[in-house]
Amino acid sequence: MLNPARVRSAARVAARCAAMAKAGGWEPVLLETTTREPGTELASQAIAAGARLVFAVGGDGTVRACAQALAGTVVPLAIVPRGTANLAARALGIPSRLDAALASGFGGHERRIDLAVAGWVTFVAMAGLGIDATVVGATPALLKTRAGWLSYATVGTRYLRGCHAAFRISLDGAPLATSARSVVVGNAGLLPGGFTLLPDARLDDGQLDVCVLAPSSLPDWGVVARRVLTASRRDDRRLARYRARRVEIHADRDLPRQIDGEVIAPGRELTVTVLPRSLLVRVPGPAPARVGGPALAGMPGPA
Repeated sequence: MLNPARVRSAARVAARCAAMAKAGGWEPVLLETTTREPGTELASQAIAAGARLVFAVGGDGTVRACAQALAGTVVPLAIVPRGTANLAARALGIPSRLDAALASGFGGHERRIDLAVAGWVTFVAMAGLGIDATVVGATPALLKTRAGWLSYATVGTRYLRGCHAAFRISLDGAPLATSARSVVVGNAGLLPGGFTLLPDARLDDGQLDVCVLAPSSLPDWGVVARRVLTASRRDDRRLARYRARRVEIHADRDLPRQIDGEVIAPGRELTVTVLPRSLLVRVPGPAPARVGGPALAGMPGPA
């Protein structure tokens, strides 16, 4: 599954994917996503036709669409990260280089991870409402293509000043009332650029991690930035984190909303639940152990 809107030199990438597949004894079929069909239906059709492995070549939106089709099946998902943020690939340790990502996908190492569901949408990494979705929606596609994840940081500076919204949040039924700029629910914990927003988030722990982001001034944003850059677990009124299996969020007004970097219709509510161990993914194998000293440096590995 290749997203031509997110893949530079798409024809070259497609040719390389096909070459490596054939070299490994696979019979590849290239399917391209479109704005109207981001990949879910295409992946479902591929599974029905007998596909034994599905590659998502694109960004988090392409990964999300394929994951929705593969959820609950025994068909693994492989990822070639070619998007702006690539949050799912980063959390799984999948390399960004094309050949390395393909090698990981065609390798035999697999991991079963959780997915999350917001309404009818299944996702892998993060969903939220507030300033995070505002920035995602305001970042031009051309800027994302040219600057990658830095595009979000550049656009985000325009929205540091703003009003809080009042939120009512239910964490597995436990109520929480707060005011904030954004509430984010993560299955994975990384932000674009590989920075850590949710340091305790794990893709296979059966839990969702929740971030309530509530800075009130530029100095507050500085504190938040420092904690994210250092993966700090310290919480206070500016940045607070929680865990639950079901998260219900209600805002006092309509706010922008996003799911895995894709903007959905604004709204006042977002309910997210976890689907434990529902997706099989291909991941890099363990690094080979380093043995001995210089006398072994040129010895071949096991066949």
